[in-house]
Amino acid sequence: MSGATFELQRAASERGARGDVHLWMGHVNGLGGIQLAFPTEHSDYPSEYCEVAVSGESFPLTTYLGLRYLRRPLLARGELRVDWDPAELSRNVWWPGRKGRALRIRVHGRTYTYAQLGSKRSHELVRPGAGVRMSRSSWTNPRTISGACRGEADALDISLALVLEGVYSRNLSMPGALVSLPGRFLNRFNDL
Repeated sequence: MSGATFELQRAASERGARGDVHLWMGHVNGLGGIQLAFPTEHSDYPSEYCEVAVSGESFPLTTYLGLRYLRRPLLARGELRVDWDPAELSRNVWWPGRKGRALRIRVHGRTYTYAQLGSKRSHELVRPGAGVRMSRSSWTNPRTISGACRGEADALDISLALVLEGVYSRNLSMPGALVSLPGRFLNRFNDL
């Protein structure tokens, strides 16, 4: 899928058991329709959590569940699943630089790195031989979410990159980490 691009448009929100469900829908040539939704109700989870999901014709169901913050799940203590198989997540919250702070993911025998690029509206998911670069029209409530594939990117790569666009990932950069610090401290304090 090298060079393939796609775009999801904001769709009308639906009403779910946990409030408004925000949807973005689009089409990826060769793979069919795809949608990003949050909060979703694929899992039975407490109200302080939020889940984001990507689904589509040729795409694996990909979900991310984490503590709710500004209507989105946080990266901290989150849980990523692909067709219900859990992924291993790790990152160094204290390391300077975007590459040092990147999220590392192991799922279905693949290893990925997810990092913020330039502005807080641009991210890239990379594995050996493939990558998906994502961008949003705005940070908080984008009308469009766009992606560009390189190398041998496939449906799994696209669904992972897209589900992470629904996660509060501001703390992947040092300025974002500083903005997020009070909330992270309070989340840890609540565990005591």
